[in-house]
Amino acid sequence: MLNRFFALILLIILSPIFLLVAIAILIEDGYPFFFNQKRVGINYSFFNIYKFRSMKKNTPNVATHLLINPEQYLLKIGKFIRKTSLDELPNLINIIKGEMVFVGPRPALFNQDNLMAFRVATGVSKLKPGITGWAQINGRDELTIPKKVQLEQEYLYKKSLLFDIEIIIKTFTNVLFRKGVNH
Repeated sequence: MLNRFFALILLIILSPIFLLVAIAILIEDGYPFFFNQKRVGINYSFFNIYKFRSMKKNTPNVATHLLINPEQYLLKIGKFIRKTSLDELPNLINIIKGEMVFVGPRPALFNQDNLMAFRVATGVSKLKPGITGWAQINGRDELTIPKKVQLEQEYLYKKSLLFDIEIIIKTFTNVLFRKGVNH
């Protein structure tokens, strides 16, 4: 319940940033400014994650690393919003809807069967996905799947309010210094 309350407050406070990003996307590539994609939620359920669109409208709906020459699809504003993680701000809508929380494993793509097999085997699939997590602040894009799931399992065992606060603080410093971001 606290996650939903804080997400609503943040959505209100950050609404000017939402508006600026939406306008920048509309000017560069038109409507829609949101991108939604099927993701894996708690207990291997599915939901649509909301993000600001950082890629052109004609981009294939696959993970960025699977695209041939992904730079050709990236919007000019897209590069900036990805590096600053502003593309993730609409995840607040998913928190308000109860599909996500602030801290947990990042939601897998619907077709990341290898990642989900590790998560199910380790019990990590029982966690609600989050905007940020222990794996994100310890390597993010640079981690192998087994290492990512190992860190997520560590979070599962150490989960507490103080640990969540530590992860949120480290997330802000990582975003400021762009640590672990490869796109």
